[in-house]
Amino acid sequence: MKYLCLAYGAEDDWNALTSQEQVGLLAQDEVLRRKGVLMAAVQTTVTTVTTGDGKPTASGGVFASSRVPLAGFSIIEAADINEVIRMVSGTPCARAKGAIEIRPISSINDAGLIHWPANV
Repeated sequence: MKYLCLAYGAEDDWNALTSQEQVGLLAQDEVLRRKGVLMAAVQTTVTTVTTGDGKPTASGGVFASSRVPLAGFSIIEAADINEVIRMVSGTPCARAKGAIEIRPISSINDAGLIHWPANV
């Protein structure tokens, strides 16, 4: 099954770590990359689109508020949620006062084809 992992973390919390702590946490990210995990960092600029009245409206700012900003995301394929928890528990956002939100992916639309997980 595939899981979307949303990583939340504040730059100030990251900068408060020693360089040795930062290197150690980045090494955990590298372990995940070598396993083929898609990982991405995101910028802090946010545009939210809504279409409540049939016309799209774009506004600056986040839709869901959080104590810390969204810093990045990954898509992880794993046997179960416990494996994902083990994989992300040592990553920078999880360890530097941030959080990782894990969501099972129910389908992925790839080139017009919908791929359903085997257990759905």
